[in-house]
Amino acid sequence: MPDRILFNDLGAQRRYLGQVVDEAIRSVLDRGLYVMGPEVAQLEQDLAAFCGAKHAISCGSGTDALTLVLMAKNVEAGDAVFCPSFTFAATAEAIAGLGATPVFVDICEDTFNLDVQSLQSSVTAVNDSGLRAVGIVAVDLFGQPADYDAIEAIADRERLWLICDAAQAFGANYKGRQVGTIGLATTTSFFPTKPLGCYGDGGAVFTSDDELAGTIRSLRIHGQGNDKHDNVLIGMNSRLDTIQAAVLIEKLKIFVAEITARNRIVNRYNEQLGDVATVPNALAGVSSVWAQYTLRLPRCDREVFQSFLAAAGVPTAVYYPRPTHHQAAYRHFPVAPKGLPVSDRLAAEVVSLPMHAYLTEQVQDQITAAVRAALAAQA
Repeated sequence: MPDRILFNDLGAQRRYLGQVVDEAIRSVLDRGLYVMGPEVAQLEQDLAAFCGAKHAISCGSGTDALTLVLMAKNVEAGDAVFCPSFTFAATAEAIAGLGATPVFVDICEDTFNLDVQSLQSSVTAVNDSGLRAVGIVAVDLFGQPADYDAIEAIADRERLWLICDAAQAFGANYKGRQVGTIGLATTTSFFPTKPLGCYGDGGAVFTSDDELAGTIRSLRIHGQGNDKHDNVLIGMNSRLDTIQAAVLIEKLKIFVAEITARNRIVNRYNEQLGDVATVPNALAGVSSVWAQYTLRLPRCDREVFQSFLAAAGVPTAVYYPRPTHHQAAYRHFPVAPKGLPVSDRLAAEVVSLPMHAYLTEQVQDQITAAVRAALAAQA
């Protein structure tokens, strides 16, 4: 009987790494420095070197990473920050949690990322309201960077800072610029299922701004000054555990090979499914780390499709079935002047297939055969 198909096979990566992670964790245990041990500083150096950022500051989660940057920018009530609705709620949560107003912007059909026309109209509308437009949080959804040339042009013209929410896209490249070197700051997540994930929660902020980096380093440890009894800011407790840093140091060593494997798998998916579904593609000059492989099925009953695949032993997921602006906690926040029709439509069309660097061709062929059969059944 064939092995069960997993949506994200973390066990396969664990087996590939072998004993190196065990040894890294054992080293932390033997040393006994479980919080801010030397592995944390080593990881931050490795991450900065990997993407070319001047500063990499680790923290407790991707959500904390966003919150720390917003705190460092003194975001508060009355401030408006533009962000997409078609993403996980953590993006808007970080903004609203500080009392500011997330302004939801629509996305592009081909990339699932911020639509610049919707962004510009939203900025114009906010400028005519009583809110202060201060910044943009662009999300690199499913692993592909947003259209930063166009977004940066708006940010510069409107005097807004730009944060890149790369929770799903660390390791990607935008027209010769590595994710982590774009905008005022880039944030990412090391949640286990992310392309670069640890064995729990974790995150990081990347920036070339020395002052911002210093402020974030203070904020993540209770606003610490010269020592832990000298608190110069009102901060938070968001330190990356030393054990997680040790795990990430080892995983980063194989990350480039895993990104290559992810792209090879996506190319095979596209070859086998491009004639029956709307498949994802990276824009010219842009690379993706393919955190998710997401199809669009505009003329398909998604529930029937998923049930068919489940019966064939193929797991699927929907990211995201309900855009943030439709969720109870966020319904009262403003949206772009013409609404978010693309976000609403794609929420009903998208479905994600198993995606990880260790997906074999044999298993992938089983998946694509089941997809084709499920779509043929509805034709």
